[in-house]
Amino acid sequence: MNLIMQIKDILLNSISVPPHKAAAFFKTGVGHYAAGDEFIGVTVTNLRKIAKNFMLLTLDDLQVLLASKINEERLLALIILTKQYQNEDDQGKERLYQFYMQNLKYVNNWNLVDASAHLIIGAHIWDKDRSSLLNLATSEILWERRISIVSTWYFIRKNDLAWTFKIVSLLLLDTHDLIHKAAGWMLREAGKRDQAQLVTFLDQQLHTMPRTMLRYAIEKFPENMRKSYLMKKISNRSS
Repeated sequence: MNLIMQIKDILLNSISVPPHKAAAFFKTGVGHYAAGDEFIGVTVTNLRKIAKNFMLLTLDDLQVLLASKINEERLLALIILTKQYQNEDDQGKERLYQFYMQNLKYVNNWNLVDASAHLIIGAHIWDKDRSSLLNLATSEILWERRISIVSTWYFIRKNDLAWTFKIVSLLLLDTHDLIHKAAGWMLREAGKRDQAQLVTFLDQQLHTMPRTMLRYAIEKFPENMRKSYLMKKISNRSS
């Protein structure tokens, strides 16, 4: 049996939730951000178990999975790709990074971005030129903008917060809720490492920061601080 067909059969036999429930956290209707994305009902936990049996999948096979209309097949490919990247030498990492960058059009839902961007792009450019993030942050493509900020999660884990604030600054005027949430999430992660830096950034950018971004960013603050920032935001909007 063709290996890809074998994987597809395994996925079909691993369905544990109804497809409509699997898609419930995504806006798949006409005109929405995930329009046309298909779900079959395989959990992330099961996908990670399946991935362990296909760690040697070739890039050609991963390319087929990435091009699938089925979200879980694309996510499986990305889970495998991130694990392969982590186990490669420098030359292999470069090859997989380039493969990922050439296939960004298939990293086209928030779960796909969040499962891979920091582990491949963030990890790869950690000690290299990071200017590609600036291009992604100013892209007209929603998912590339989300990739730009989620990629900095790798830097945050290394206690390097500057680029998170830099990319968020470029996304402050973004109109999409998924960008507001991702940027706020990364600000929150940065704040876990250095709350003082986050407070300084919030005080400087509060007047332009979308409310959703702010709400995500201050989620771990003490209640009195959260209320203070939200009240400041309300006062700023009404003035």
